[in-house]
Amino acid sequence: MEHNQSTAIPQEAFDWYDEYAHGGMDRRTFLRKLGSLTAVGLSMSVLTSALLPNYAIAQQVSFNDPDIIATYETFDSPLGYGTGQGYLVAPKSIVKKTPTILVIHENRGLNPYIKDVARRLAKKGFIAFAPDALYSLGGYPGNDDQGRSMQRSLDRSKIQNDFVAAAKYLNDHPLSNGKLGAVGFCFGGYIVNYLAAIDSSLIDAGVPFYGTPAAKELRKNIKAPLMVQLGELDKRVNKSWPEYEADLKNFDVPYTMHLYKNAKHGFHNDSTARYDKENAELAWERTLKFFSEKLS
Repeated sequence: MEHNQSTAIPQEAFDWYDEYAHGGMDRRTFLRKLGSLTAVGLSMSVLTSALLPNYAIAQQVSFNDPDIIATYETFDSPLGYGTGQGYLVAPKSIVKKTPTILVIHENRGLNPYIKDVARRLAKKGFIAFAPDALYSLGGYPGNDDQGRSMQRSLDRSKIQNDFVAAAKYLNDHPLSNGKLGAVGFCFGGYIVNYLAAIDSSLIDAGVPFYGTPAAKELRKNIKAPLMVQLGELDKRVNKSWPEYEADLKNFDVPYTMHLYKNAKHGFHNDSTARYDKENAELAWERTLKFFSEKLS
């Protein structure tokens, strides 16, 4: 699935959306700025349909796929919101202990795109678990704007503790081979960096997609190999990379960083016009190979 209309939309519109989506601009200002582009022949309907997600056309692996089994599972999170819940997807036929991967959503809860990512991993033989940070509020509400507001209302440290608890829950899965990976997107990319830094033994490999680093004082704890995925046009996140890379080098953390040419923040998310099919597929191919090497 490609969003061809993205080529006609100026980069500044994507920058405005990124600022809006991360709390730097209110909705009224965002829509007013988008309205300024109608003077160059872009209708508001074209702009909003390109920038806002359409999950109905973004599914790569059906929840009815015969090769996987998907269930919702709860876990204890005493330092978080008490109890968490996530979407657990496993290959239907598991003949040996299997690597597990925590899949971490953006700043809006467990939306359909992230659930699809979990199913993609299960199709490749991993056990994947995608927690919903919004579970204590009733779960992802069905639209990203409301989900974003809900997640913003929660205590950040408790959310982080929920994901730590989810990692421990998944690592204890009876079919786990004892190796745990984590992949996350945007806020989820930050959480991957955080999980690697808060406890050296928590994860065995991490792939943060366009996520900011953990707090500087925590980075000395990082031991897990990291594959950092960044989009060239993602100025907000990329400005944090040089300092982060310096610390990774200083603490001898094994890492690779891939910077994807002309890719926007969110380029892996195939539900919006930010999606870059060629770069997303390359980044995903690299992610699967990395997990196969580090978690087997």
